[in-house]
Amino acid sequence: MNLALRFLGVGNAQAVALGSACAVIERDGSPLLMIDCGPDALTAFLERYQSAPSALFLTHAHMDHVGGLERLFFKTWFDGERRGKLRVYAHAALIPVLQSRVADYPEVLAEGGANFWDAFQLIPVSRGFWHEGLWFDVFPTRHHAPMTSFGLALRGSVVWTGDTRPLPEALSAVAAAGELVAHDCVLQGNPSHSGVDDIEREYPAALRERLVLYHYGSPEEADALRGRGYRVAERGEGIALANPHAEAVLASRSCG
Repeated sequence: MNLALRFLGVGNAQAVALGSACAVIERDGSPLLMIDCGPDALTAFLERYQSAPSALFLTHAHMDHVGGLERLFFKTWFDGERRGKLRVYAHAALIPVLQSRVADYPEVLAEGGANFWDAFQLIPVSRGFWHEGLWFDVFPTRHHAPMTSFGLALRGSVVWTGDTRPLPEALSAVAAAGELVAHDCVLQGNPSHSGVDDIEREYPAALRERLVLYHYGSPEEADALRGRGYRVAERGEGIALANPHAEAVLASRSCG
């Protein structure tokens, strides 16, 4: 099994040229799980893989992370082979927010006869979920109101923080085995996002060495973060991942 993390977009809500923050976990070169779907994410996905995603994890409901769901609805609804099969994993606490922000409006189709979630297989989760023989941990992050934003972890392989302030307690649990940690970071922190000074204050050196930073504001900001000694993700970049720990792999599945 060969895993990789592919960054389809690396920018924050204002950094349009960098693409809205979105990634894909690949297995053997094919997309396994898309993370978030901002306004331009589907375009980036289609350019990379020439077909729509089959599975999606949503971290939270800010529009730079879910603004592409309406387009994804139409892409999926009008594909008879995919309709109702695209798995959307989201924390159960996030479902009401998603419903009010992206799904609760009159007549998703002008001619009627369809509900927004009919195009998808919506799967509420709590502490984690199985997908294609792999167990993904889900954990709360520190972004606006409590229990409205969540990260994703594949033990032994990768952690995706989503938008967050530093969360050393959570990472001590889900990133304790050498995982690559894709972490929200801007040059100057604010009440919603981690700044590089926050990263250096909250995390030990051993963890900082495993970070790859994304969700920044500009190429100049990325260069400044690199100047502080950090790895910074670029749009389109793929990073090879270690294979997950045995407990995160379904024993009955042959994964190579």
